[in-house]
Amino acid sequence: MLFPKKVKHRKWHKGRRRNTGIATAKTYVAYGSFGLKAMTPAWINARQIEAARRTITRFLRKGGKVWIRIFPDKPVTNHGNESVMGGGKGAVDYYVAPVKPGTIMFEMDGVDESVAKEALHLAAYKLPVKCTFVKKV
Repeated sequence: MLFPKKVKHRKWHKGRRRNTGIATAKTYVAYGSFGLKAMTPAWINARQIEAARRTITRFLRKGGKVWIRIFPDKPVTNHGNESVMGGGKGAVDYYVAPVKPGTIMFEMDGVDESVAKEALHLAAYKLPVKCTFVKKV
């Protein structure tokens, strides 16, 4: 699974403006010919990215190349279930990649359009965002 080797700050604030705005970076297909674009905002964790990647690579078997454009670098903390107030912030539980609408999450090349569309459609089921298939302009 993906997670950062080293972080400057171990625990982050959640941020006030969660799930607002549209993407300004990673908005076009840069490496491959086809891409999977997010249409809604969400935090996508490392397990979901890995599940989508495995789905794509298994569908393609040995053909094609896949690029993952998002990386989970935001730490999310978690407390125990019955911890009392005032115990401080919990330990880092997992990492997420904040995704805004318009972000290209996965790219693919080396296969024809119908195969790419089906592979990315299957991967979209594994992600907590509404997605659409895009081609390089």
